[in-house]
Amino acid sequence: MITSFFKKSRPLYFALVFLVAFLAFIIARIESLNEGLYFDSISKQLLLLLIVFGSIFLLNFIVNKNSLTNKHNYDILLFSLFLLFITQTTSDSNVLLSNFFVLLGLRRIVSLRSPKNTKKKLFDAAFWIAIATLFYFWAILFFVLIILSLVLYTDNNLRHWIIPFLGLASVFIVCSAVSVVLYDSFLLVFDMSAGTSYDFSSYNSIQYLIAITVLLSFGVWSSFFYLNNIKKKKKAFRASFKTIIAAAVIGFLIVIQAPNKNGSEFLFLFAPLAIIIANYIEVIQEKWFQEIFLAVLMVLPFILLML
Repeated sequence: MITSFFKKSRPLYFALVFLVAFLAFIIARIESLNEGLYFDSISKQLLLLLIVFGSIFLLNFIVNKNSLTNKHNYDILLFSLFLLFITQTTSDSNVLLSNFFVLLGLRRIVSLRSPKNTKKKLFDAAFWIAIATLFYFWAILFFVLIILSLVLYTDNNLRHWIIPFLGLASVFIVCSAVSVVLYDSFLLVFDMSAGTSYDFSSYNSIQYLIAITVLLSFGVWSSFFYLNNIKKKKKAFRASFKTIIAAAVIGFLIVIQAPNKNGSEFLFLFAPLAIIIANYIEVIQEKWFQEIFLAVLMVLPFILLML
């Protein structure tokens, strides 16, 4: 069956994950491919494809390193399928880069469960999130995860509360210096859109409506079990699991706030959502229901492509 195949065939599993991600990447660019290819555009697209693959590797590392699932790797399969659900998530280079740096920051935040190198982890997390903000302004909301982690770990060390702000300040100072050198202005390099839009008319298509409904309904349903299952985790891991649910909420808020709703903004939601749903798949007791649940998520994106 589906689940047993993925447990026993790891090389084929990873090949499938990257094939699905590649398919989503290509479908999002069909129109531009029809207009012709040039060396500079090919180089850029190859770089963006590597960012997509790198995000998958990074998500897999975060999950396995911090035991966020039982190492069945459903998380990266779901992440790649989500890309196929909404292929526009791979179309915006700024969003792809921003999400990659958010994942780098998330890696350091989740690793705070270990008391080693806490100061360095806090600085790195804030630094990467600040870099992500340079590409997509609303990624700054993920800075809340650092503060939340300090609260969850009841960290009363004042220096630990100051360090994340130093990480943000360091990026601001370096970028301001670059801006002065290149543009003779302190803030020109920060020329980014901080606007908001609550016009959701761009989602008014059958593909969007089905994809969003499935992802959110499956996500909300899985979240109830995910939150209940946190109580069964070892105390040292509970904060990490709570951080993931908070990251999903922030990803959803970014979708709501996004000034340009072209579908790419959903990418910020995919990584935490994949972890949450992967945890639910692992705890399903009925084998037949587990198979159907996973099969729906695997088949539905391909059906949407034909609509």
